This record gives sequence, C-alpha cells and structure tokens, in this order.
Amino acid sequence: MNKTKKRIFIPIGILLIWVLSAPSCMTMRTSDKKATAEFQAKNLHLELKTITTNGHNLHYAQIGNDTFPTLIFVHGSPGSWHESADYLNDTTLLKHFRMVSIDRPGFGYSEFRHAFNLQQQSDIISPLFKVLDNKKPMTLIGHSLGGPMIVKLAADNPKTFSNLVILAGAIDPAMEKPEKWRKVFMNNPLQYLVPGALKPSNEELWMLKTDLVALKGDFPKIQSKVYMLHGDKDRLVPYGNLAYGRQMFSENTHFEGITMEGQDHFIPWTRKEAIKALLLKLK
Repeated sequence: MNKTKKRIFIPIGILLIWVLSAPSCMTMRTSDKKATAEFQAKNLHLELKTITTNGHNLHYAQIGNDTFPTLIFVHGSPGSWHESADYLNDTTLLKHFRMVSIDRPGFGYSEFRHAFNLQQQSDIISPLFKVLDNKKPMTLIGHSLGGPMIVKLAADNPKTFSNLVILAGAIDPAMEKPEKWRKVFMNNPLQYLVPGALKPSNEELWMLKTDLVALKGDFPKIQSKVYMLHGDKDRLVPYGNLAYGRQMFSENTHFEGITMEGQDHFIPWTRKEAIKALLLKLK
C-alpha cells in the first residue's frame, strides 16, 4: 500500500474502530453479577430486577425487608443505580427501610444510550411504584438531574410519596445554560462518536432547560414533604437552585432548605452521614 492510501485508510480505520467501540466505553454501570457479588461479600442479599413498562425496560436494584417503608434513589446524569450502593449496603438504614435504586431510562441497563425527556422518563418509571406499593411510606431521593426527575415523578403520582429529598438538584430553568456544542452531537452521525452513557447524558442535558420550564406547572401538585440540600460551593448545579426551591415549594407544602456549607456537587458521598441522619428521621 502506498503512502497516499495509508494516509486515507488509517484515519478511516481508527474512526471505524471508535464508532464500533464507543457504545461500550464509559458505560458507568456495574454488571448484575459483579454487584450481587459485591453485596454478598457483606452478607447482604441484593435483588437486581428488570420490568417492562410502556414498552421499555426498566432496571433497578432492591434490598431490605418488604414490610418496611421504602427509600427510592434516582441518580443524576450520567450515572446508574450503583451510585447509591453505599446507601443500599448501609446496615443502619437496612434496619428501618427497604431500599430501591433505579437505572433511569437511557442509563445502566434501562434502555441504555437512548435519551428521554423528563415526561417520558416519568411515564416509564411511574408503573414501578405500583409494583413496590406495600402500603408503607415511600420517599424519593434524587441527586442532580435526579432532583427535577423526582419532582416530576411526585407530580405525576400524587399521594404516592411521603417525602422528597433533593440533593444538589437542578430545578431552576433560569440557571440552566445549555451549551450549544451539545446539539452538534445529536440526531446526526456524530452521535455515534459519543461514548457510552455520555450520549444520553448529552441529549437529556440539552433538553433539560425546556423540561424545567414545563416543570414549573408541576410544583403546585406536590403533596409530599420536601427536603432540599445543596452545597454552597457547587459549581455544576448553582447553589441558587435552593432559593428557587424555597420559592416554588414553600406555599404548597412543608419545605426545608438545608445549606451544606463548603460543599460541592457531590454531597451524596461527601456528606453521607448527614443525609443518612435526615433519612432516619423520615422513617
């Protein structure tokens, strides 16, 4: 092969390899086999389940006594149910709660790499709550994009949840500044260059501002108690979201806004003990 052909075929070959391998890169998920073994090593029985709702697969993890109140964890973007593993394997929480953690549609093993807006995700997730219903209180816990997600879920399922716990939640549309470059990688062949879980993340983050504008009409429907925790040093989701939550929720329901001083966006892990103490008060 002459040099000219090499200059042509080598880049094409590299591009082809990347397109074929991109979906399996940066999946940000843990296999059921590995997760089960991880919990078994701590003498804990974890159940990994998949149900079909509205024509889509919804994968989730479940652990604990079925007669206990339920904590339901909803991850951010990107992510998977495994982000909440340190809560699900917490022996103190397990003495008081059954716990469930969801792979949001598009992530983990729930329709991986397909993007859905908040309403579409709610339509897929909501049937799960009838499956989980044991006539005991249920609490939704959402981090980052999981914050507006649990607001939507609570609005679409009135009287279902006793509490919402929003951790560094992105709920204020005025604070969302969608980067224009995100659209370049949507609805065209360039989308195949985006690896793993970053593809649905890119697309749902592009849609988020529009989703949050629509979400304004859902706040008056919330009948749950709301606890909103936010770090005042959060550079990914601005601290001002807490003030927006106080404005939107306070007239309609019990609301507690809690500032996590000196904390960034990752409070589910850096302030686990404080969050755990709050959850134990909700039992």
